[in-house]
Amino acid sequence: MGCCCEDEEDYEAAAPPDLRQPLNHHHHNRRESPPSTDLVISPMNSNFSALLCKDTLRSILEKLPLADLARAACVSRLWHSVAADRDMQIRAFISPWKLRDVVGNPTSGSFWRDNSLSKFAISHRLSRGDSVASLAVKYSVQVMDIKRLNNMMSDHGIYSRERLLIPVSKPEILVNSMCYIELDTHAKREVVVLYLEGGPDGNLNSLLNRLTTERAKRRVIDSLKRSMGTDDGTALYYLSMTDGDPRAALTQFSEDLNWERHVGRAASIEQKKTNPQTMQWV
Repeated sequence: MGCCCEDEEDYEAAAPPDLRQPLNHHHHNRRESPPSTDLVISPMNSNFSALLCKDTLRSILEKLPLADLARAACVSRLWHSVAADRDMQIRAFISPWKLRDVVGNPTSGSFWRDNSLSKFAISHRLSRGDSVASLAVKYSVQVMDIKRLNNMMSDHGIYSRERLLIPVSKPEILVNSMCYIELDTHAKREVVVLYLEGGPDGNLNSLLNRLTTERAKRRVIDSLKRSMGTDDGTALYYLSMTDGDPRAALTQFSEDLNWERHVGRAASIEQKKTNPQTMQWV
């Protein structure tokens, strides 16, 4: 079957200029353009095979910050096997803050996706005379930041706890320190805790005892809170004042409430006596 251009001259005239060049035309012209020095290792070029070696991957990924390391773990199974290595995650986690080490295992793998300063907290063991305001002044933080971190609705919540978590305001306090990954039952969050004095309580028996009674204590608090019409902190405060007796706690709360109403009424009457202009006559 014939073609449109029967003669050789007609073919050469109709053919595009690039098709009339010899097959090795690009080979001869390769010397004219110097090779590119910008090599990008990506799945889109021939150098991607270099990233199929675990040793090469490890030497690259260990230089990434924690957030980028978490993203790299989502590329492929091979990348995940390298990026999800616990030692590599810990090194990326402690590197920005120059920590000595982090002890403990988080309950979720997503814990390693963020190592911002809000992830850290100082453990302060409460003693007589402590208040949220005094601790805020001592550690140079805001009162609301302490309440938010510890899941506190009011200042009364301090009386039912053995410790408070204090936000870290100065990053230099973390340098060369040992921190512990802990799940705080009151704050209901997992944090990296720094102990300025001593360390975490190693008495596992006391911890287990607290955990077994936590559910029963929660039922008592919920019932007392409904009866008082208050928040958790107030209910815990009166429960601690009465050695865990719900009836005595409710009685004490009622007495305090009546006293506040009486004092408020007396103050209002006294104000009207001293400022007769404020009295409205019908």
